[in-house]
Amino acid sequence: MSTTDEDSSTGSVDMKLEVLIIPVSDAGHAKDFYASLGWRLDADLAGDGFRLIQFTPPGSGCSIQFGTNLTPAAPGSAQGTLLIVSDVQAAHDDLVSRGIGVGGVYHCATGGVCRFRDGDGVWQRVGGPSPKRASYGSFASFSDPDGNSWVFQEVTTRLPGRVDAAETAFASVADLANAMRRAEAAHGEHEKRIGAADPDWPDWYAAYMVAEQAGTELPQ
Repeated sequence: MSTTDEDSSTGSVDMKLEVLIIPVSDAGHAKDFYASLGWRLDADLAGDGFRLIQFTPPGSGCSIQFGTNLTPAAPGSAQGTLLIVSDVQAAHDDLVSRGIGVGGVYHCATGGVCRFRDGDGVWQRVGGPSPKRASYGSFASFSDPDGNSWVFQEVTTRLPGRVDAAETAFASVADLANAMRRAEAAHGEHEKRIGAADPDWPDWYAAYMVAEQAGTELPQ
């Protein structure tokens, strides 16, 4: 029987999610689709009755694999897989420019459950981003040729504990630029409150951007 100390010690070993298996019916067709998204092709390996294709979304630390005889799951059964973006409208518009069918940006009438399906009440999808662009509250959905569904979710401020503030990183130039814009807007309000220009604005920007990503208290 394990003790509490023994249980908590398991968290000391890094476990980084590396790959998600996506069930598809036609590997070649799926390869064309995921390439059209602008995702990076990492591998395409084939053997006797076997094929493995790997793609990685831009800025992602986790890849996807699909192919032939990779999984017993039914094609199209991967549903509601989240792709976190810093600007959901920009992500939506990028897919549209690539000729990909993607639904409009939406938010949920109440909560966030409508990201999986539309319905009544708390399940109802409302067109447009979340009011005040609340973090975690805006979505856009699309599917691959087999019906495996993906959901863009806009995240600008992380929930507490989700990111280690000592290891803050940005996945892309666009993510960093957007974070700087939000810091600039918040810093403008800060200068209004203090009634003067802030000569230490680089330190304030840095503190704001790290706190926002780590989900800790934002500077005022």
